[in-house]
Amino acid sequence: MRPACESVTRLVICLMLLSALLVPAMSAERHHARDGEIHDPDTMAWWHTTEALSGDSMEGRDTGSPAYQRAAEYVATRFKSAGLQPAAENGSYFQAVPMHEVAALPQGTDFTLVRSNGSEQSLAFLGQITFTPAPGLPTQLEAALTFRGYCGKDAMSDVAGKIVVCFGTQRANLPSAATRLANARDGHALGLISVDDPWFTIEPPRWPFAYARSVNLRANSAAAEQFADPFCVMRISADAFASLLEGTGQDATSILKAGGTQQTLSNFDIPSRLRIHVHLAERDISSPNILAILPGTNPTLRKEYVVVSAHLDGYGFGTLVSGDRLYNGTLDDAAYVALLIQMAEDIKSHRLPAPQRSILFAAFTGEEKGLLGSKWFVEHTTVPIAQLAANVNLDQLRPLFPLNILTAEALEDTSLGSTARRVAELLHIEIRPDVEAERNLLRRADQYPFLLKNVPAISFIFGYDPGTESERRYREWYQIRYHRPQDDLTQPIDFAAAAKFNDFFYKLVAAIATDQQRPEILPTSQFARKDQRGLP
Repeated sequence: MRPACESVTRLVICLMLLSALLVPAMSAERHHARDGEIHDPDTMAWWHTTEALSGDSMEGRDTGSPAYQRAAEYVATRFKSAGLQPAAENGSYFQAVPMHEVAALPQGTDFTLVRSNGSEQSLAFLGQITFTPAPGLPTQLEAALTFRGYCGKDAMSDVAGKIVVCFGTQRANLPSAATRLANARDGHALGLISVDDPWFTIEPPRWPFAYARSVNLRANSAAAEQFADPFCVMRISADAFASLLEGTGQDATSILKAGGTQQTLSNFDIPSRLRIHVHLAERDISSPNILAILPGTNPTLRKEYVVVSAHLDGYGFGTLVSGDRLYNGTLDDAAYVALLIQMAEDIKSHRLPAPQRSILFAAFTGEEKGLLGSKWFVEHTTVPIAQLAANVNLDQLRPLFPLNILTAEALEDTSLGSTARRVAELLHIEIRPDVEAERNLLRRADQYPFLLKNVPAISFIFGYDPGTESERRYREWYQIRYHRPQDDLTQPIDFAAAAKFNDFFYKLVAAIATDQQRPEILPTSQFARKDQRGLP
């Protein structure tokens, strides 16, 4: 232990490690007094690690920050203590992920409506309006505004030199964000504003916004192409939309309701201009994935790897919400990096059986910035990609109510779906497909890059029946805690449900690791195509 504690940073990590390993009785009493729901040592130890990773001292673990690096060193120390072997380059636990950041600085960034009568109205940056920073984006822009409904291609005549305002939505059968942007570019518009859909209640718009910041992989040619011709892409709140429409004779509430029910929307010009000043800062950053391996016990199966993953990064400090500006990211996703650690320690202590296939533990960086760590990993695997048998990703999990139902992403795409159903049935858990596909959760978490590489992958969300107390709690979490400072250690947790999921996860990974039949992409899957891993 002595060499690992030579620096102040490592000393802090060591002290946190000792705290998590010893599980002090005082802290146990505190948790029992708070909720009375932690009843077993395994769940208690898991929660103590969650405390260490998402307490205020970790400052929200923002990608590329010193706080993220502290968290990464803590995870690597715990992996090493659990007997896991380093799985990154040069015998390290850290796989460096090179990134480029473009951030908007609040000082010097402003948005002003200029009325036809010469009066002006400021729009609150990050409170009413935000934008996507990009390299080379003009720092000043002023243009007329025009509303073009859903911004389909047929609505984009006579928009050259203007800022196009679009009803923005995730609903099926309407133009996607990418399509709206392409249509605006093709019409030679100067910018695009997407108006929030307040009727999309399954995942309500988030205001205030944490910050305007874009982070991309430095060696990513697709990102370079994306920013080759920078375009000002903005988003505005439903309330601020009403300000845009002053003097048009149009009713914002009626337009938003019509859009939310997919009715026809009219096109009209807005007799105001939008004046924009942005202050951008750019820098190269690097942030590591933490990778470790537990070799399998079967001489043949140990050559294949089950990747278990969660993302370590959060949002760090952001805009103030209810007096708090530290985005701790307890359930998103510190708790499930903690679960990877707990599983490794349980295998070391023989509480869980040793796996026959090897297990590759991955705590990914940059998930909140666009799945950057997992994208980098699948393009730069530290073991041959042909030997990756499966990925079980832990994210979007909310143990807020009793666990009777799990929604599974990619449930019908791979043979992992039937394995999950078989394991869940023994625990009296029903596995269901995602019925809210318009939220695009499959593509928004770290299992997705694996599926694109033809590696079978699966992830889970706590499920519920419509109209139940469980649904109410789930929706409430998204209203008040999702990507907010309130996702912290003080929030209500159903620890019995958390323990049940943890047990399910342990059993699922064990089943995948011991099954003589390698997992596969099903021929009916959207991901079924020529294998990119070099398999026959």
